[in-house]
Amino acid sequence: MRQVVMYKPGDVRVEQRPDPTIVEPADAIIRLAATCICGSDLWPYRGAEPVDHQVMGHEYVGVVEAVGSEVRTVKVGDFVVGSFWASDNTCEICRAGYQAYCVHRVLMGTIGTQAELARVPLADGTLVATPGRPDPELIPSLMAASDVLGTGWFAAVAAEAGPGKTVAVVGDGAVGLLGVLAARQLGAERIIAFSRHADRQALAREFGATDIVTERGDAGVERIKELTGGLGAHSVIEAVGTQEAMMQAIHSARPGGHVGFVGVSHDVAIPGDVLFMSGVHLHGGPAPVRRFLPELIRLIWDRTIDPGKVFDLTLPLDRAAEGYQAMDQRAATKVLLTL
Repeated sequence: MRQVVMYKPGDVRVEQRPDPTIVEPADAIIRLAATCICGSDLWPYRGAEPVDHQVMGHEYVGVVEAVGSEVRTVKVGDFVVGSFWASDNTCEICRAGYQAYCVHRVLMGTIGTQAELARVPLADGTLVATPGRPDPELIPSLMAASDVLGTGWFAAVAAEAGPGKTVAVVGDGAVGLLGVLAARQLGAERIIAFSRHADRQALAREFGATDIVTERGDAGVERIKELTGGLGAHSVIEAVGTQEAMMQAIHSARPGGHVGFVGVSHDVAIPGDVLFMSGVHLHGGPAPVRRFLPELIRLIWDRTIDPGKVFDLTLPLDRAAEGYQAMDQRAATKVLLTL
């Protein structure tokens, strides 16, 4: 099969690899209908994380081709969506809704889903079947559910976005934009998106943003305060993972407010005195996407939401390197790879 491999920072190749096989009785093999490039894939691409001949990808949708002897909830022929963490969905942590911390979890990025085929461990707990074979136009949205929609949704839930709330969203990548969509679906009254890019501003508004703030850092915080009577937002989504973004999020929240942080943290350190005096609630980390998948699939299937709009560049798998370059240069928000 063809699979994307990152040899070193900036060096992405598509090469022939052996087809996956059932290894454990709880495994499934899926043939991908589509895959994509994640913003977190840019960290090793830019040299911010070590990488050496690493198979790439952790987002996936496709059709089940084979199942292990213990798999009961999905069958050959099912169209399925899975999370970037494989989980059993039965352990105590999973039952509490935190499948990203399953005691048996497996990171799908170590398996690599930017490929024609993928082995999914713990298939019963990881994969959710759609009601039938989706129409082709639904595949990008189902693809988004595998990570960026589920992550944006978790961020909004962690920030306690809801009716009567003002939500500020730090980060205008795919996760931030879908955090806007999630906040709107959860009933937020006002959604303020931080963005300096006209195309992303337009999509943020389409997803439900009521206000756009172009300033960053302290200036961005000041603007949020101006828009909220000096108080700050009730809920803030942090979808970047840098020190500036985290501090901007904390300072944008009012005392008693909630910050949902899902940006992959890189060199973020919160001074104790700042945290102590802020009076905000912090919750986040790797999103338990599996918790939300049944509801997200339903919303997509019923065409209530269209998160697939975050994909603004579509390329065949063989041109994955171009996709990485486009996202690195901010020429694309998120790249869909077709098979």
